[in-house]
Amino acid sequence: MPPILSLRNIHLTFGGDPLLKGADLSISKGDKTCLIGRNGSGKSTLLKVAAGLVEPDEGKRFIQPGVKISYLPQEQDFYGYKTVLDYIIADIAIDDSREKVNMLINYFGLTANKNLSILSGGEARRCALARSLAPNPDVLLLDEPTNHLDLPIIEWLEKEILNKNSAIVVISHDRKFLENISNSIIWINNSITYKLNKKFNQFEEWKENFIENEIVNKSKLDKKILMENQWLHKGVTARRKRNMGRLNALKNLRIKRKNEKPILTKIDVELNESENSGKKVSYVKNISKSYNGVNIINNFSTIIQRGDRLGIVGSNGVGKTTLLNILIGLTKPDEGVVFLGKKLEIEILDQKRDGLDLNMTLANAISRGGDHVFFNGESQHIIGYMKSFLFAPEQARTPVNVLSGGEKSRVVLARSLAKPSNVLILDEPTNDLDLETLDFLQEILSDYKGTIILVSHDRDFIDRIVTSTIAYEGNGKWIEYAGGYSDMIEQKFRKNDNEAKSNQKISKKRNKTKAQLLTRFTYKDKYQLSRLTNIIEELELEIKTQQKTLSDTDLFRLNPELFNMAADKLKIAESAHKKAEDNWLELEIKRESLI
Repeated sequence: MPPILSLRNIHLTFGGDPLLKGADLSISKGDKTCLIGRNGSGKSTLLKVAAGLVEPDEGKRFIQPGVKISYLPQEQDFYGYKTVLDYIIADIAIDDSREKVNMLINYFGLTANKNLSILSGGEARRCALARSLAPNPDVLLLDEPTNHLDLPIIEWLEKEILNKNSAIVVISHDRKFLENISNSIIWINNSITYKLNKKFNQFEEWKENFIENEIVNKSKLDKKILMENQWLHKGVTARRKRNMGRLNALKNLRIKRKNEKPILTKIDVELNESENSGKKVSYVKNISKSYNGVNIINNFSTIIQRGDRLGIVGSNGVGKTTLLNILIGLTKPDEGVVFLGKKLEIEILDQKRDGLDLNMTLANAISRGGDHVFFNGESQHIIGYMKSFLFAPEQARTPVNVLSGGEKSRVVLARSLAKPSNVLILDEPTNDLDLETLDFLQEILSDYKGTIILVSHDRDFIDRIVTSTIAYEGNGKWIEYAGGYSDMIEQKFRKNDNEAKSNQKISKKRNKTKAQLLTRFTYKDKYQLSRLTNIIEELELEIKTQQKTLSDTDLFRLNPELFNMAADKLKIAESAHKKAEDNWLELEIKRESLI
């Protein structure tokens, strides 16, 4: 099918460095293309070239006559417009129907006559998205459309895009969104574009194969340089005239190797974990909270144990942050009990970047003014630490205020993750991060031994990180589901009568247990609680002893009897430890509920 929009051999240089070198983009009717690349690779710039907003240094832009293009930028510019309605209808022809405009305004929760100067960040984003969708364009160019949107609107947007006849080019870090809408991929790597005519869920494997081939080619190049150097050192002087061509070829190889950018593979970084927290990080029982007569949380209970990874999901404004703050003791509930564990070192990673001094240099912002950071149990120079977060050494003295949004987000990550902690709070950490930085963050969090509480609208990120998900169900009701976002959806809509009956039995049993707990805390209870603490410590020591014995890889071959004995002791100790912890928790809950 012939293209309705195409870019050919686009070259563009900013600040002396080439941003795009021969980039191509070809869009036909029905294409749903995602544009992928690291922050700073030129994705947004290429989209602006496609929209006709940026003129390239070289190359051609072709647009089929009569084709209408609509563009959603990352940052909104409301200059020249007064109200929400004025801005949304700016690109609509006079004879077009206003029915869709009204539908978009209502669906996005906007007010038509509201002044643009007082919109929140989320409202501004929804307003800009409504403007790009309203004209029914032939080509829709979307730059990070899911940023600051909640899950219901993201899911609606997916359906809207799939039902549209428009060709779509989208930049997004939301993997689930890209998987659901894309049928082709443009990848910008080292200023060059590569196209894959497949859905996004096949991109990762393709990219890994591409990188592996590049590494093999680089290795071959290095070997060839080594061989040429050996030949050169053996004595080029005697053969200078007839071998000048070979010598020039060696110089060209060296130049090529020097100019090649390093390939981004696995980033080897671990979190700087502090001492373990208590076994029970947070216990909340029958908590409720209201604001201005609106019930935000109604009779919610949960237990967060050390090592748990908890996700909190819900629409904007339903109370996710309030619930999060109650769980970690920053906000008191109107009703209910909150019990926090011991030795908690909580680090809050807030992507609003409020703590960033924009006038500081990159190095000082990350290290908080020093030359070193204490990372992974040892002192590390700031330049080496910066490299772990994809910053080049020459950026050390760069002011924070000139960094891109994604780079500022990486600064926040670097600052927070260098601090010792055993509880990590992540409030919308994925905004403005590219896919490779998201992979990097997921890798770090996967190795983190502490507790994680995550608030996010990124479904794929939730699926990859959390062990349970707390979801808002309306009217102040919150329900905790085992697993990530996809597991929650599956459980939420499961129509199984037998499971429903089973859940009713479990609920009755829990209610009975709660009723039994609501008695007085006796001297016997106090004695048992104190005794269980000692028993748990002894069992933990026994578990470590047997695990150490079994860690000998030759033990089974040399002494199978001792191996089996240690395995049996470990199994018994782990079972007793779990039972003792359950008893301890039951008594602790009882004690706290009666204070």
